[in-house]
Amino acid sequence: MNTTATSAYDFEATAIDGSAFPLLAQRGCVLLIVNTASACGFTPQFAGLEELWRTYGERGLTVIGFPCNQFGSQDPGSDIEIGTFCRSKYHVSFPMMSKVEVNGAGAHPLWKWLKASAPGILGTEGIKWNFTKFLVGRNGQTLKRYAPNDTPASLKADIEAALSA
Repeated sequence: MNTTATSAYDFEATAIDGSAFPLLAQRGCVLLIVNTASACGFTPQFAGLEELWRTYGERGLTVIGFPCNQFGSQDPGSDIEIGTFCRSKYHVSFPMMSKVEVNGAGAHPLWKWLKASAPGILGTEGIKWNFTKFLVGRNGQTLKRYAPNDTPASLKADIEAALSA
């Protein structure tokens, strides 16, 4: 883990097209960071995430998807295949990252930081399934963690509050 990290903006990811995606470029934005999968019961949430992005993007919300194949092998495709699926099936235009691990020794440093900053039920840090979501405020600090069954639409009040803060 990046032990010097003080905010989400201290991390960098790789975009699904292979380019660098420094979160520092999102400084001052509210972030909704989600681990995604293309063949999961929650996959239709891509539509709701895209709606949030289109509704609140101009006000400062950035939705960031991180494909992950750690849960039921529900995202086995390549980055190209995942990107094509997301664009063609759900018209995803929000930033999608290269596939990552969110649990274990190989977990992406951002995800290690997110889990530590907003533990789940009973203080457990591990991600339990696809479409776990983290809301990060304009200051780069984690505001809230959401379960996979929390729909994107159910996050609107929290997103609006974060954007107004």
